[in-house]
Parts: sequence; C-alpha cells; structure tokens
Amino acid sequence: MSVTQSSSWSSFLKSIASFNGDLASLTAPPFILSPTSLVEYSQYWAEHPDLLIEPVHLASSENSDSQEKEALALKRIIAVTRWFISTLRSQYCSRNESMGSEKKPLNPFLGEVFLGKWEDKSADGKLGETTLISEQVSHHPPVTAYAIRNEKNDVLLQGYNGIRATISTASITVKQYGHAVLEYKSLGESYLITLPPLHIEGLITAAPFVELEGTAYIQSSTGFMSSIDFSGRGYFSGKKNTYKARIFRDSLASAHKESALATISGQWSDKSYICKGSSTPSSKSDELFYDAQNKKPEGLIVKPINEQNELESRKAWAKVAEAIKKSDYDLISKEKTIIENAQRELRKKEKEAEVTWDARWFDNVDYLANKDRQDKFLSLANQGNLSIHNGPSGSLLQSKYDTGSATHWRFNTEKWAAEKDLSI
Repeated sequence: MSVTQSSSWSSFLKSIASFNGDLASLTAPPFILSPTSLVEYSQYWAEHPDLLIEPVHLASSENSDSQEKEALALKRIIAVTRWFISTLRSQYCSRNESMGSEKKPLNPFLGEVFLGKWEDKSADGKLGETTLISEQVSHHPPVTAYAIRNEKNDVLLQGYNGIRATISTASITVKQYGHAVLEYKSLGESYLITLPPLHIEGLITAAPFVELEGTAYIQSSTGFMSSIDFSGRGYFSGKKNTYKARIFRDSLASAHKESALATISGQWSDKSYICKGSSTPSSKSDELFYDAQNKKPEGLIVKPINEQNELESRKAWAKVAEAIKKSDYDLISKEKTIIENAQRELRKKEKEAEVTWDARWFDNVDYLANKDRQDKFLSLANQGNLSIHNGPSGSLLQSKYDTGSATHWRFNTEKWAAEKDLSI
C-alpha cells in the first residue's frame, strides 16, 4: 500500500469510528472499491443452476408410500441446503481470494437494474434456461430485489437483500435484512430462506475480509427445517468460514439438537461433510456434502454494454469500473460524482413535480394491511416460528425484533411481462 493509500485508509477508519449513522452511506477510499455494483450480487443465488434445480428431480411418484415420500422430502431439503451453501463463496469471499481483500461494491442508484441468463449446459437438456431479474428498489436504506426463474422446471426464487452496518472496535458488524422464497411449483413445494449476520475484520491492516456468524434458516412447506450456524476460526474448528447445519423434522424439533435427522459440518468456502443424526460428521468417515473449491460457478450471460439500457448496471457504471481497474482515483471520483449528481437531480425533479418513484418490477407488500392475504411467506414464517416484521433476517417470533412494520418486496410477473424497454 502506498503512502497516499495508507493516509486515505487511516482517514476512512477515523471517519467510521466516529460515525453514528448507517455505514453504507460512507464513501470508501477508491483503492478499496470493487468495479461491480451491489445490484449484480443477486447472480450469486443461481451461479450453480444444477443445484438450484436438483430438488425437482427428487419428486416422489404417484405410487410412492408415505415412508418414501417422507424420505424424498428429507432429500429435497438437504439438496436445498446444499444449493444455499453453494451461493456463499462467491458472495462473501471470492474477492478476498482473487484481490487479496474484500472490496466495497458500488452503491446502486435507485432504479438500477441487472439482467442476465444461464444457458442449459446439461447433457440431457433437462436443466433449461435460468434467468435473473435484479433491481435496486430502495436507496435509503439500500435494498436490492431479485427474481430468478427457470420456466422449463417451473422454479421461481424471489427475494430482497438490505444491510445495516455498525462499527465495533476493529471490525464492522453487518445485520442483513430481507429473505428469499424459493418455489418448486411442479412439486407444490416452497422454502423460506433467511440471511445470516456477518462481520468484516482486517480493518487495521487494510485487508478486510468477511466472516459469517449467527444462524440462517431454511423452512420447507413440508415442515422440514434446516438450521445453519456460522462461525469463524476457532469455534467449531480451527478453520475459517466454518458452519454446522442440522436438518429437523420441524421447527419444534429444532429446539433439541439431538433430534437432528442429519448434520452437516465444514467450511462453506471449501469442503463440508454430512452424516445421519446429530453427531458431527468427519472428513475421514462420512460423506462429502459439498466442495466449494471444485464446483466451478456457471457464468452469467449479459448483453454487451453497447446493447444495454442506460439503467443497466454495467453500462451505467462502465466509466467508473474502468477507472477502478486502472487505479485512476481522480477519474473514479469524477465519474462517480457525475452519476450521483444526476440521481440527485432526478429526485429533485420528482419532488417538484410531486411524483413518487415506483419500482419497475417489484411491489412493496404490507403484510399487516393485508392480513387475509394467502401468501407462502406468511405460511412458511409461521411454520418456522419466524417473525414477519422488518427486523434482521431470521428474527424469531417474540424476539426483540418481532415488531414494527411488515412490508416486503415481491416480484410482479405482470409488470415484467409488460416491460417494453428492457430485455434479457
């Protein structure tokens, strides 16, 4: 790190140490910026389309007895848990691996979108095309909503992500907000997925990295629940990025660890193993569950920048991204300021015209005002003993966060079908 960069980083540390608001609004030193907008992070949910679709191929037949149906339902939530673990490496530590430290993504502007698709690379053609629709639906606080669809297999994953960060000693603590709802419509089955908290360490050495912590839940409409506990080095093992997942018959059974039907343990960025029951699996004697290092992500296909709309992320940030790659810090600041000023001007004109900005493809649904709404989210949250309010993701019923508003972002298929200016 150069003397200039060191001074810039020291100033940044001093600013976050004395900051009382949401750290997401602070401007990071240019050399710590990623050339990628946060709205692109939605792609990490489906960079392994085969794992996302796998439960479809674990369906029971009409002649299956109750025991076989139960066994297959258990296999499906294990498969969904494997898919979820597969989303973590690229999302939380790929930049640390490739760039030497975590990089701060570009803050998306309101209405920024990101579109792409994964082609079917399966030998038998059963996988089908998977598409991504991602939109920045809020700027204060920052929230990205997304929908990932596979029409061939009738699969829909939709959700939204937001974060709120606070400084604590030499690390940043991040609470994640939002959740995902995964539907396998051919199975008549759905899953609610919550997001774990995390913290960012390595600030003092200017080499930040992410560690997940706390618990994420996956609640199936069949009743099965996956409870995934994350920790850093030294808790479950002497290795970083460790986790232990337990599969239970229902949320009531999850109160007792010994009731686990299966247990998975290891590193979400490397190998993990699975065994029956509640004992901790061993790499020496138990089945390999997932190997993140040997599962190459499928590349998302995005239209060339010259064919993109001005609202599409890579076109909108092209000059900033190029400046970051060249380490031209003056140009980074100049190009970012152009975009930010343009957005301020748009908000000013909307206020003067008394016009309210509306999300392009997503609706903000108020569950307290629509208590009679028939909704998979409400049913799954009730099954999992999870709060429907806007607390940190994974908040439990009757916890201190089980209060406040209950508005969540939902994909509107009719809005997308009526879209005329943008396409994948």
